Amino acid sequence: MVEQFLWWFIGAMILGAVEIFTLDLLFAMLAGGAIAGGVAALLGAPWWLSVIIALVVATALIGGLRPFLLRSLRAKGEGASETNTAALVGRTARAIDAVTETSGRVKLNGEVWTARTEDDARAIPEGADVTVLRIDGATAVVAPEKES
Repeated sequence: MVEQFLWWFIGAMILGAVEIFTLDLLFAMLAGGAIAGGVAALLGAPWWLSVIIALVVATALIGGLRPFLLRSLRAKGEGASETNTAALVGRTARAIDAVTETSGRVKLNGEVWTARTEDDARAIPEGADVTVLRIDGATAVVAPEKES
């Protein structure tokens, strides 16, 4: 027969697996309570005391640790750096062909991108530095870099 403490640890693993899919930290706190109940059972506590310990620890984790962790995660998420094409907006590139409203190429972040200017903007000569205004699909929309 499987010992009582093993059931607690199996329950903690199941709760941890559910947490992976929810990412809300609730099931992680419940898993922490289950681990505490398993440790109590491993140390010889009766089943009812293991349940009380698991409930007290889970409640303390949900009420005390979870709000702090959620605030920390949300604060990091707000200031997180941009990725993918959003990270390219505002960067400087170099025109390797003349860039017009309909055609052109720029070297951006070490890669060659098709590029165009905004509608009714003047053409940008080859070799000029440009600033990326936005990315439309696989095309960088650029403007001449402002002279300082």
